[in-house]
Amino acid sequence: MLKIPTISEIPKGIIYVTLILVVAAILPVLFIVRARTVPSAKPAVHLIPDMDAQPRFDAQEANALFADGRSMRPILAGTIARGELHSDDALYRGKVGEEWVTEFPFPVTRELMIRGRERYDILCAPCHGLAGKGDGMVARRADELQEGSWTPPSSLHDELVRGRPVGHIYNTISQGIRNMPSYGSQTSVEDRWAIVAYVRALQRSQHASTADLPDDLRSRFESN
Repeated sequence: MLKIPTISEIPKGIIYVTLILVVAAILPVLFIVRARTVPSAKPAVHLIPDMDAQPRFDAQEANALFADGRSMRPILAGTIARGELHSDDALYRGKVGEEWVTEFPFPVTRELMIRGRERYDILCAPCHGLAGKGDGMVARRADELQEGSWTPPSSLHDELVRGRPVGHIYNTISQGIRNMPSYGSQTSVEDRWAIVAYVRALQRSQHASTADLPDDLRSRFESN
């Protein structure tokens, strides 16, 4: 029967060698774990150099590589950033040539109207009011303060505003008008048009006529 030797029976040299081999096998794993988990100011070791390690420059820093000594390169004449061509004037400016567009540059859907109402309630209602009558919470508070520097927001139901083409209203949201600031940086092009669509719905809701009713409802209304 094979007898398994006890620790005391194993030569010390073999025990020492075994411990050294175990420690030597564990140390690389510990070093790898430490390198992966402990932050270090030293750059990572790249066995195969690639584009992860390359020179970089801060804004306005000098760079001797170029003849003018600047690290920030000027924009090449005639170049346009990807996605910034904006060649569709009707969509991006609300104009065709110098004339305001009178029709929406894409179909007005239920989803667009719902989005327009959401954006209007967030961005426009504080001044113009939920119904568009210029009586939002900000406007009412300004009236209470009577500081003399407040310009009341227009009612969206005024004849002048209702007579403006949709392109004009889009431009007002994009660029601002009088004391109203621009919302172009806060809203996408699509959201601005969605707001315009909802504004048109608000205006129509307050100035509808029997001609706007379906035939069956119009006949019933006229008969009463």
